[in-house]
Amino acid sequence: MTDALTATHKRWILAATVLGSSLTFIDGSALGVALPSIQRDLGAGPAAAQWVSNAYLLTLGALVLIGGAAGDRFGRRRVFLIGVAVFAAASAACGLSPTVETLIGARAIQGVGAALLTPGALALIGATFPPEERGKAFGTWAGAGALFGMIGPLVGGWLADHADWRAIFWINLPLAAIAMFITLRVVPESRDDDARGLDGLGAILAVLGLGAVTWGLTAAPDLGMTSPWIIGSLVGGALVLGAFLWAEARETHPMMPLTLFRSSVFSGVNLLTLLLYFALAGAMFFLPYELIRVHGWSATGAGTAMLPFAVIMGLFSGLAGRIADRFGARLSLGLGPVLAGAGLILLALMSPDAGYATGPLAGMTVMAIGMTLAVGPLTAAVMGAVEPGHTGIASGVNNAVARVAGLLAVALLGLLLSAVFSLTIDLDADHARELLGRVMAGSAVDSGGIDAFHRAFQAVMFVCAGCAILAGVVGGLTAPAAAGSQSAE
Repeated sequence: MTDALTATHKRWILAATVLGSSLTFIDGSALGVALPSIQRDLGAGPAAAQWVSNAYLLTLGALVLIGGAAGDRFGRRRVFLIGVAVFAAASAACGLSPTVETLIGARAIQGVGAALLTPGALALIGATFPPEERGKAFGTWAGAGALFGMIGPLVGGWLADHADWRAIFWINLPLAAIAMFITLRVVPESRDDDARGLDGLGAILAVLGLGAVTWGLTAAPDLGMTSPWIIGSLVGGALVLGAFLWAEARETHPMMPLTLFRSSVFSGVNLLTLLLYFALAGAMFFLPYELIRVHGWSATGAGTAMLPFAVIMGLFSGLAGRIADRFGARLSLGLGPVLAGAGLILLALMSPDAGYATGPLAGMTVMAIGMTLAVGPLTAAVMGAVEPGHTGIASGVNNAVARVAGLLAVALLGLLLSAVFSLTIDLDADHARELLGRVMAGSAVDSGGIDAFHRAFQAVMFVCAGCAILAGVVGGLTAPAAAGSQSAE
């Protein structure tokens, strides 16, 4: 397929995948800075606010695996188009949601759409560009996504401050229409002729297992870790996830073939993804609360704090991909996450009275440089570690790992935030949880509550930094030293 396509045709295909993926880029970045306003307007507590994020990540993380397999079997173009349509329809439902429960349900459906379009976009790039061009192509995809994502915090913050946060979700509809039009006109169909069957049992077990574990971690600050409901949820979820692995080992057409993990490159890069995206998701979820509640910034101001990240990724992701194509991914995947961790440490050390230049600017800039070095080469390394016909499954597995990392980050770091806040404030556990909810909802509280939240935020950021640095160690040990190299089975 790649030999028959002109350079112009390839660029149009890349544009279609970027536009489709931009739905998730804009939505996620805009929602982060608008979430405090959503929490206030819909009367949502901290746990409900976490579920606005987690409902999306849960269905995306669990179903992106079967989304990649569906693309390989039924056609990557077809599944990509279905994903874009589902995401757009769910976005309209989010914009119309009258309650936080309705919004959570619509976000879960958005996750289903993203589970189809995201691996479809990456698999279309993998099927379009030969191995020696994929690093640049994936870097361009990541960079363009960052530019779209740059719009999200600014627009989301402005809407939260001056208009209606619901409009965030309506932005997706015209973008979806343009992406579908270009895809129908220029993108050829591709599939794996050897792909057979879909793993329905695996999908059900993944959703149930991840859902139980996530609910247990999210509800633990309110119910306590010793609650029978929490213990039962965590133990039950772990058992169901164990059953998922057992089923995948015996399924004829598994959505997560365990044989892929025989490759040290594939296993190592996915472990790197888990650690790095855990750090990134945790930082991006809790940073707006720190800037708005502790530093006293507006939602628009919090959105501007994300600009260095988006600008650097947008301008230099293509260059980072070319560097990886030329010198191999090991340098980028070793150094990039370590730099991201250094940026997270700088964010943790911000003083409560810091301005823009002395506050988030340095940390976000260093973190952006690190992530820019890592994102494009990471994706290319995953695709290069499998046979060409398995690119859809490979992208699905890697995206599932990234989304599950975000899911676990919001839940686990929320638990850490609550624990450190309770230890810092001189109140009993029930009153501490109530005060934390008031801080996050923007209610008036005394300086002691604000200071306790700042210290809890610092603990969260140091944990994120440690995960990012560990990801760099994993990348230095397992990433391919030369472009396109694969590990021995």
